[in-house]
Amino acid sequence: MIVALTRMRKIRSLDPINNTMVVDAGCVLATIQETAVAAGRFYPVSLGAEGSCQIGGNIATNAGGTGVLRYGNTRDNVLGLEVVLPDGRIWDGLYALRKNNTGYDLKHLFIGSEGTLGIITGAVLKLHPLPTAEAVAWLAVDSPQAALDVLGLFQAACNSRLSAFELMNAKQIALVLEQVPGRRCPVAQIDSWHVLVELSDTGDAGALAATMQTVLEQALEAGLVSDGVVAASEAQRKAMWLVRHSVSEANKKAGVGLTSDSAVPVSAVPAFIAQAMSAVHAIIPDLPFVIVGHMGDGNVHLIPFFSFAQWDALDDRDVVSERIRHAVNDVAASLRGTFSAEHGVGRTLMEQMSRYKQPVELALMRAVKQAFDPSGLFNPGHVLPPSASSRPTATSSRGD
Repeated sequence: MIVALTRMRKIRSLDPINNTMVVDAGCVLATIQETAVAAGRFYPVSLGAEGSCQIGGNIATNAGGTGVLRYGNTRDNVLGLEVVLPDGRIWDGLYALRKNNTGYDLKHLFIGSEGTLGIITGAVLKLHPLPTAEAVAWLAVDSPQAALDVLGLFQAACNSRLSAFELMNAKQIALVLEQVPGRRCPVAQIDSWHVLVELSDTGDAGALAATMQTVLEQALEAGLVSDGVVAASEAQRKAMWLVRHSVSEANKKAGVGLTSDSAVPVSAVPAFIAQAMSAVHAIIPDLPFVIVGHMGDGNVHLIPFFSFAQWDALDDRDVVSERIRHAVNDVAASLRGTFSAEHGVGRTLMEQMSRYKQPVELALMRAVKQAFDPSGLFNPGHVLPPSASSRPTATSSRGD
């Protein structure tokens, strides 16, 4: 049975003094963003699918996006939940509180649980002051290490005003320009690594622009940036972000990418990229990569990329996919990273859960699942791989 919450789209209340909004789980993310702006507030989770995705799904998968660097994941922007439990009871946890130190914080069990513990029907969202000033720049750098060094300059100068720091390689930019009409690279030096950086604040726009200029001058003097441009208008700012938000469309049109959703400590991003590329090239030499990532929070989508013809020519695509996936994820694990940073587990990554999660972690998760849903009614076969003792034997798995 599939449960759809598309008719549950009510904004229940908005409290601008408490900076909270109470919503039905079926509310579309873009509607929540627009409602917040109309009240002079800001809901910061931003995704490419924000015009269609629902907040209940965002919460159930702990969605990330481009604003995590400053505002955190969805988890960091939820104060309370309303949840229907597998036994039919309703938990009213719609607390609009920043402090509530009364035992276990149950909402965090449901955030990121992908519907395996309960169905989220309502939420209290945390709102933020609406930024009144923004400064956006597009930079060309020679390497991920140079990008990391530039990030350090911005962190030192801007602190919480640094709201986005996105990294893309030349192959990714080339695909966007080839496949998506109306897109153009903001800098002339296309054959490089690219960084999209955004500052935002509630203060004076001129002061923010001056800060951006100062940091860019420092980066240029240090030889970290080879080319760059600062958006001079809202139209230019939007055009820069359109390039970034067009990557998925471009990649789907151009070929087959084996997308990863890795995250490592921010300081380890250059090492991860270099080591993961080397590991994949040990399997298929000279295979190109599309790389796009939220470098500011350590989340890198490193995508070994096949043309459609190359993909069709593979003898065993499943075997190749598995070997490449393990090669990338093994590197992330060696750097104390993860194989799923913002896209969740679902069914697709169940084998990765068995491979990379500690046995004690899986045992704790199974205990939580057993406590909430002992009959396995909600989203069976997702997130949690079966334990060794529960896997069917060759005899018991036969159809009679």
